[in-house]
Amino acid sequence: MSKAGKVVTRAAEAELPALADLDWPAVENQLDGSGFAMTPRLLSPEQCAEMVDMFDDDARFRATIAMARYAFGEGSYRYFADPLPPLVQSLRENLYPPLAAIANRWADRLGERRFPETLDALLDECAQLGQRKPTPLVLRYGSGGYNCLHQDIYGDLTFPLQFLIMLNRPDEDFTGGESVFVEQRPRQQSRPMVARPVQGQAVIFPVRHRPRQGTRGYHRVQMRHGVSAVHTGDRNVLGIIFHNAR
Repeated sequence: MSKAGKVVTRAAEAELPALADLDWPAVENQLDGSGFAMTPRLLSPEQCAEMVDMFDDDARFRATIAMARYAFGEGSYRYFADPLPPLVQSLRENLYPPLAAIANRWADRLGERRFPETLDALLDECAQLGQRKPTPLVLRYGSGGYNCLHQDIYGDLTFPLQFLIMLNRPDEDFTGGESVFVEQRPRQQSRPMVARPVQGQAVIFPVRHRPRQGTRGYHRVQMRHGVSAVHTGDRNVLGIIFHNAR
């Protein structure tokens, strides 16, 4: 059971014990205050190594994108095929309900649509709109690799939060390669932010925009994210997006 009262399945608690102890009010406070949130370590070094090794297993993936081909950056990423690896599925299923609660509070502030309480219900809505392709992915950057600022929108239905988990050890396995977030504030200059998660740690952040309180109530601020240049080594990241792709 998490501190927000959301049930973590017994299987997930055994495989991902840190999930049961996540302080969701603290996560929400970070998101509201900074635009992104950092969790404690969610994956062990062994689980991170398992994810890194999967990158070379073609049977696990439905698509591979070479970023340079599309001017997205330098590096590559691979979308998992269904069925997702058990660890990835467990993260996606168990992190969705508390994030949906935050997403719905955001929706209420901005007068937007609300989201279902379970991942299955969200994916059913995606399927009705032709979004049936799974979106969890592993990204790999070598020396000189980077990712341009972007938003992960794959169709008409976009769940507003996503997360990444660092799979390598910063400053040991690679240098550089910070996660970069840019908040575009109305009638103000954009605000850059940088996150440096350690191995196994997650960063939770908006897909497209978030509510920000101003003098006249809440308003939308647009968010984009990317990765600064990797100087040395290899940087591998697991990304979990909750809405499926068309």
